[in-house]
Amino acid sequence: MSTIDPSLPDDAAVAAFAADGAVVLRGVFAPHVEALRAGVARLMAAPSPRERSYQPKDGSGFFFQDLCNWRDVPEFTDFVLSSPAARVAARLMGSPCARFFHDHVLVKEPGSSIATPWHQDMPYYCVSGEENVSFWIPLDPVARATSLEIVAGSHRWGLDHRPRRFDGSVLIDGDERPDIPDIDADRSQYRILGWELEPGDAVAFAFRAVHGAAANVSTLRRRVFSARWVGADARFLDRGGRG
Repeated sequence: MSTIDPSLPDDAAVAAFAADGAVVLRGVFAPHVEALRAGVARLMAAPSPRERSYQPKDGSGFFFQDLCNWRDVPEFTDFVLSSPAARVAARLMGSPCARFFHDHVLVKEPGSSIATPWHQDMPYYCVSGEENVSFWIPLDPVARATSLEIVAGSHRWGLDHRPRRFDGSVLIDGDERPDIPDIDADRSQYRILGWELEPGDAVAFAFRAVHGAAANVSTLRRRVFSARWVGADARFLDRGGRG
């Protein structure tokens, strides 16, 4: 008699991911929250050379970012190898396999004025393919007002938009692709997804999905561990980006 893996998304979640480019998964990584918190603390105490943090000019809360550390932080290694993330990713992608792409730690301290601008990830990733998913896993409670937001269906717009840094500069020299539309100029023109989240929940979203997040106006820290996966159709692609 076969048993159903309770960690795997059901048919409705798979359909929502395919249609909207994003879906929320409740409690799927809850058993790993404490270990991931320890890993984030370890990384923040000794960041890697890939750290990309921001200190707002107004002196408000720090926004810490670091990435590609799963081989060096034991708690991250264990998550990649032992959590159900690979099986969940393969199910959502409709792929016979899931390959780990990279990890990304994002910590917005309380009161940080830095908003994460609307963007896609695919236009600057060194990979091609249609099978991909990011898990945005909060390690603290996240209110809807400070949560990740996704423009539903934007992964199917058929466009890779020009990526820019937080300061507005173009990431890839000579990139002539169109900029992201000004989503906030008229949010009513889009169906914008966002959720109140608990530690261990995950927002799963496609690399081409347009997404962003508001400043952390709350009194709580917002620690997030993000894990990105690709499927069987992934191939290396040199986009010529700068660090």
